[in-house]
Amino acid sequence: MKRQKQRFNFAPEQLNDIKRRIRCWANQYSILLFLDSNEYNHTQSKYECICATEDIAQIIGSKGDCLKNVSHYHQQHNDWLFGHINYDYKNHQQGYHLSSKHHIRVGFPDIYFFRPKVVCYIPSGLAALTIESYDVSPEDVWNEIHTIILPEEKTQQGVSFQKRIQQQEYLNILQQLRKHIIEGDCYEINFCNEAFCEAITIDPLLSFENLNQISPAPFAAYYKLNDKYLLCASPERYLLKQKNTIIAQPIKGTAKRSTDKAQDYLNKIALQQSIKERAENVMIVDLMRNDLARFCEVGSVNVEELFGIYSFPQVHHLISTISGTLRKELNFSDAINYSFPMGSMTGAPKLIVMQLIEQYEKARRELFSGSVGYISPEANFDFNVVIRSLFYNSSNKYLSYQTGGAITFESDAEQEWEETLLKASAMERIFSNNA
Repeated sequence: MKRQKQRFNFAPEQLNDIKRRIRCWANQYSILLFLDSNEYNHTQSKYECICATEDIAQIIGSKGDCLKNVSHYHQQHNDWLFGHINYDYKNHQQGYHLSSKHHIRVGFPDIYFFRPKVVCYIPSGLAALTIESYDVSPEDVWNEIHTIILPEEKTQQGVSFQKRIQQQEYLNILQQLRKHIIEGDCYEINFCNEAFCEAITIDPLLSFENLNQISPAPFAAYYKLNDKYLLCASPERYLLKQKNTIIAQPIKGTAKRSTDKAQDYLNKIALQQSIKERAENVMIVDLMRNDLARFCEVGSVNVEELFGIYSFPQVHHLISTISGTLRKELNFSDAINYSFPMGSMTGAPKLIVMQLIEQYEKARRELFSGSVGYISPEANFDFNVVIRSLFYNSSNKYLSYQTGGAITFESDAEQEWEETLLKASAMERIFSNNA
């Protein structure tokens, strides 16, 4: 079975309109993944946006060899695969022997990939939409996208989120985590807190549109898996594969944006020069270098950029870039398996901090701090880090998000609490009258 493929040009000023039309068209299906780079030019992304809908086949599971199943299926069919990996997949990876005691509330499976019937994408820097499809002609898909009636904007229901861990308990836990660091159990741990709302009805696509407008991000995603939704405004890449090159771009280091240009510049410089923030970043860079060394050619792992400073609507971030060459005898699933979960969302050493995360956090992470992305027919891939994201189950009406940060010996508990509120601001704002 071979895909039909056709390219359709449009005027450059129509880009955002075309992307919105793609999302609205795709939303009629029960399974879709839409990835948006939001015109960020520093991400090394091949596509401005890419969307996949429906499924010819599904690969779903939670066993330790499930990534190999994904790889074997890809080798057999040499076709597109789209999907996700939950943070909780760690429980099934060999060598970790971990578990999760907290309740499953949203319900994304630990691993899910689908082979789509339709893939459409806009390459970075081009005003053209390419459509690849089975069972239907690309021209018919284009006509549906181009002529779809866009929904009218409407006011959303207000949402009042509850924190799973209240401020004083959060501060107390951070002091306990600092004791673990002092005693030498670990030297950095990513600690997160859930905010949630029960018995709530939202419009997931409208919510994503609002989030993506308020907080456009280079690794944004709208993901629908039957009754489960991810609305993602992630600024972070987990792992990119281009031919035999693997690239990781962990984020560690955050500063608040300011509407005052002079103050915003000072905040940016302060972040770049902060000894604490740079120490957090370099710890994760070292961890990612070690992870890449597990599956890359000896001597090929390099730090391409250290402490790069990048600006987003609500925050400035320190981002570093590490690259390596995948060993010839390994395939793409090995690169993911040997580096997952990503170090920026665990800490170091990875095993002990994942045990501490389970001990001190009060909610199951599920897809939060996992990853969504695609694998191309050529076995290239691009996966994000699922942060700055809302999770919604339309059957049980559960809506949530999680925020956190890296805790080190130098961390100030009050400042860490304020950072979680800063990271949550865009997600809460879309449900307020001030959005």
